[in-house]
Amino acid sequence: MTTRPTSADRPVSVSLAEAPMRQARNSAALWIATGRSRGHEVIRRRGFVAVEGDERAGTRILIQEPDLDPGELAELSELVRRAAGPVNAEDPFGSTDLSHLGMRNWQMPVMLRGPGPVGEPALDVIRVKQPEDLQAAERIVIEGFELDGFEPYRPGELFPTAFVEQPGVDVFLALCDGVAAGACVSVVDDGIGSHYWVGTSPAFRSRGVGRAVMLGSLAHLTDLPLTLTASKLGRPLYESLGYTVAAPSTWWASVPVTPSR
Repeated sequence: MTTRPTSADRPVSVSLAEAPMRQARNSAALWIATGRSRGHEVIRRRGFVAVEGDERAGTRILIQEPDLDPGELAELSELVRRAAGPVNAEDPFGSTDLSHLGMRNWQMPVMLRGPGPVGEPALDVIRVKQPEDLQAAERIVIEGFELDGFEPYRPGELFPTAFVEQPGVDVFLALCDGVAAGACVSVVDDGIGSHYWVGTSPAFRSRGVGRAVMLGSLAHLTDLPLTLTASKLGRPLYESLGYTVAAPSTWWASVPVTPSR
């Protein structure tokens, strides 16, 4: 269990059992900030948060409770059916079945790290302040995660300037010989930190860039409990940085329609 005081009276304690709930809340904070910065509609319900984007950005759904009621499930289903673009849904509890919507699913672990020191990054890591650095981070994430929906590239579409002005949101950039090589986003909300979009430029893979950008961003969060959702490739890195698997998270994505020929 990890504990840190966020006020004189109220410590934040996070156990492995609580990690999925805290990750759910933090992920919602990220996507609410993202939706606001893009001017997209944000829908907030007891059991889920949704951000309705356009045909390129798509719709993001963040399950917030393990027990969606029939009305919430019906509304969520309608959001998926009317979505202008691709749909992605995160369920840290693994309890909401969206297979009736023709969506595919896979699992990734929610991980937890307690407060504690971290090592120094082997590369320079900066907290993004300038528009050109934000665009560099944006390009790295689009290329690293193969976000084809954001091609051809439109500056500020994934990470608008207003994104880094949202409370608790920071973007970090790792530099290799002065060249932008890796990026990530951190979000602090309700005494918990989390990381997203940890990506490396294809030209700099297998050179320790992911580790460097994580260490550089963690240096600002050493007094906080931290959660994240790990990909299969990212899990060994996060375990080496002190993260522990808490529970499986289920992710859902709409199945692309193949155009007729």
